[in-house]
Amino acid sequence: MTGRKTAETEIDSFLQEWEAGEEQPMKKWFQFFFNTVKAMKNVELQFVSRPGVSYSMRPKQRNQKDRDLFAIIDVIDDDPTERWLSLCFYGDMISDPDGRGQIIPGGLAGSDGYCFDMLEDDEGLAHYLVDRLTEASVAAVG
Repeated sequence: MTGRKTAETEIDSFLQEWEAGEEQPMKKWFQFFFNTVKAMKNVELQFVSRPGVSYSMRPKQRNQKDRDLFAIIDVIDDDPTERWLSLCFYGDMISDPDGRGQIIPGGLAGSDGYCFDMLEDDEGLAHYLVDRLTEASVAAVG
């Protein structure tokens, strides 16, 4: 099985195990971001499972050279009854025209980044973040 297929299988299993009653909007949005990334061309996935801390989907463009990923899509699991999402990007790979991100100086593999926390069912923010994922994916090979 390829790395991408392994990661996709791991993410599918994680989603199936995400119990009913556990912040269903966050499950829905994590699935939404997963589907978005899976549909991107030439993207490889890695899934890092740290129960009690986070579950991280890490997309990378196959032709990306300088970095190991272009985004981190985390399910924060410090309280499984109230999971939330955090999407982080390198600061030089995206824009934040609405100023919705939190600047993380040196916080993404030693580089400046932006993190966007999704704490509630927010379709507008989800679509804003898809725009950031697309932007980062393009910048990763540019």
